[in-house]
Amino acid sequence: MRVLITGARGQVGQAVMNAAPTHAQLITVTHADLEIGDAGAVDRYVTAAKPDVIVNAAAYTAVDRAESEPAAARRANTDGPGNLARAAATVRARLIHLSTDFVFDGMASKPYQPDDPPNPLSVYGSTKRDGEIVVRAALPTAVVLRTAWVYDAKGRNFLVTMLRLMRERGTVHVVADQFGTPTAAHSIAEAIWAIVARPSITGIHHWTDYGVASWYDFAVAIAEESAAAGKSSATVNVVPIGTANYPTPAKRPGFSVLDKTATCAALELTPRHWRQNLRQVIGEILVA
Repeated sequence: MRVLITGARGQVGQAVMNAAPTHAQLITVTHADLEIGDAGAVDRYVTAAKPDVIVNAAAYTAVDRAESEPAAARRANTDGPGNLARAAATVRARLIHLSTDFVFDGMASKPYQPDDPPNPLSVYGSTKRDGEIVVRAALPTAVVLRTAWVYDAKGRNFLVTMLRLMRERGTVHVVADQFGTPTAAHSIAEAIWAIVARPSITGIHHWTDYGVASWYDFAVAIAEESAAAGKSSATVNVVPIGTANYPTPAKRPGFSVLDKTATCAALELTPRHWRQNLRQVIGEILVA
């Protein structure tokens, strides 16, 4: 089975590569190898590679910067996925496209179902939602997999940023009124390979780790787990603040927990609680 992975240098792309089964022949590309916003380049590459499955882990994820760079965000998050979907249709490949909890406005009082009406609040969320639409229009059998609050042991993410700030400052101020689910990249990779193994799965699905947390809860857990692992000071002070006290260019949903009940049943897979996966990922971090 030939599997083309875009965004191979990112958190999820790396995790998908690391979790690949032995029978999968991987074709991995970064932005430098293939600019997915270029329709002609995508068509030529996919036609030559002839993958059986395409996993699109490429995206513009700088949420705040997207507010001032909407064209760049749209090219990566909307145009690119559409190009991949059309190319996949041409070679009769499956497409698994990653999306986000930011397609919702956060006004719900219970976890979002896959068929709940999206209402993104930001350029990032809007371009990701439009990407979902063009993918499903071009390739109705595609899988759109929404996830949230992704992190791993390296790269640019909340975990790595918090550990750095905790070492440098000793005290961090973290928003306590935005709720979601921290999700380890390796957990998403496990779900992706389970989807690959089930060709009948199509449509929109949700996948995160189990549980609910605020960014403050996540930061407190990072401080506690890293201290327990001997990788940070036990005297870190995490101070809760409100969203109003931490203004950002992009508006974020206050509650973006995703309901993954149907996905768990379809994949016969149960995610671990986010704190368990956090403990595992912190164990993988090398402290300089």
